[in-house]
Amino acid sequence: MIDQRVPKDPEKMDRIMKEEMGLGKSFDTGARKFTILGKQVHIYYINGLADSDAIIKLLTVLTRLEGKEKRSLHAAETIENHLAHESVQPVEKIEDVIVQVMSGLMAVVIEGSDKALIVDVRSYPGRQPEEPDTEKVVRGSRDGYVENIIVNTALTRRRIRDGRLRFEITKVGKRSKTDIAIGYIEGVADPHLVEIVKKELDSINIDGIPMTDKTIEEFIVKQGYNPYPIVRYTERADIGAVHLLEGHVLLFVDTSPSVIILPATFFHHMQHAEEYRQSPAVGTFVRWVRFIGVMLSLFLLPFWLLVSKEPELLPKAMEFIGPNKETNIPLVLQLFIADIGIEFLRIAAIHTPTPLSTAMGLIAAVLIGQIAIDVGLFVPEVILYVAIAGIGTFATPSYEVSIANKLFRMFLLAIVALFKVPGFMIGSTLIIIYLARMRALNTPYLWPLLPFDPKAFSQVFIRRAIPGSRLRPSIVHPEDPYRQPSEK
Repeated sequence: MIDQRVPKDPEKMDRIMKEEMGLGKSFDTGARKFTILGKQVHIYYINGLADSDAIIKLLTVLTRLEGKEKRSLHAAETIENHLAHESVQPVEKIEDVIVQVMSGLMAVVIEGSDKALIVDVRSYPGRQPEEPDTEKVVRGSRDGYVENIIVNTALTRRRIRDGRLRFEITKVGKRSKTDIAIGYIEGVADPHLVEIVKKELDSINIDGIPMTDKTIEEFIVKQGYNPYPIVRYTERADIGAVHLLEGHVLLFVDTSPSVIILPATFFHHMQHAEEYRQSPAVGTFVRWVRFIGVMLSLFLLPFWLLVSKEPELLPKAMEFIGPNKETNIPLVLQLFIADIGIEFLRIAAIHTPTPLSTAMGLIAAVLIGQIAIDVGLFVPEVILYVAIAGIGTFATPSYEVSIANKLFRMFLLAIVALFKVPGFMIGSTLIIIYLARMRALNTPYLWPLLPFDPKAFSQVFIRRAIPGSRLRPSIVHPEDPYRQPSEK
């Protein structure tokens, strides 16, 4: 029935809305009936998603027509012309009416017309734009994406006032009908990449996506059990705008404060807005320190375990780094216990109210750590190196990459404990091969390292000044490769 055209009799439409939308059963479904210019007019909306003040103003204008306008055969056109709103769209199918009403819009059904008028009076509940907790900067904008797709696209368009910026909207989920906007700059983004993203979204066949962007990611990139993120998330509008100008495609999913950036390589996850809010020299220094922290988070514990088992690998001047006393618990088990203990603290901090999380961290660090050493559970060096690796994990800009590195760090610990030097070499090689074989929407994950691109690779380690960055990243195959005109 919902594939049929809108009936000309509003009473029939009323029966359809009761059957398909729960009108009269669900308390938040609303309907008003009027007689305007001798025609029955029915209004349908959802309380809580529609702006009540906007609806009242529109209805006030319509009801005043009864005494001012003459009745005519063109009542539908007259009513449409008096809907003083910037977004009024006629639809012909019942299904479109139901979907739009459930999305927060208002439907106006007029007797004698086989079209319903959809008026955008959405007023989604949500918070105001604020700085994201996971991407804070010392200097820079404090507005970030929120759970409202309209606000998110507006924040992006405020930064890119180009008429070629496109936000093509679609819906995913047979029941959830979640709005998803595909953002790109026409003439910059690769049309083939845009078509791939559209095709992947159209192929999604599921009842709903309440987990929003993460569900979309799993459908688009077929991630499976791969722990490394193949797409990049951001909650900052300035970062989203930068990637649009580079030629990337963005996915805005309604009810999610995160925006998906496509495609994304491993080194995209290593970038942070703070590097570009400082001078190139300071930004480069911060980037190097961050890279060191990422490397320590992955390789420090396995390497220390290796030299603890093979002390002859170290010169005598560095013998102090090994464990200076022994316990009854194997060293590798101590590392696993301490590493998982830090993960316990991270999870507990997420579920602990903010005023109590600091106290919990102090108790865990001071009391548990020290007592564990006193009773002989850990040697002191275990606490030291696990703490350094943990700091490196928290210094990783991407939360998803930090968790993936933790999993591979545990893999390296296990293989080093079993095979020592060969285990460390083979395990490290397997990790590099694993990353090199990954592709994100036909994009090599380790670009510009593999395949090697000297100019792009130099920009990974050196934060180049913006006036010197003339070209867009070649990996996204932009139609317009130049960000700045060539110097004459």
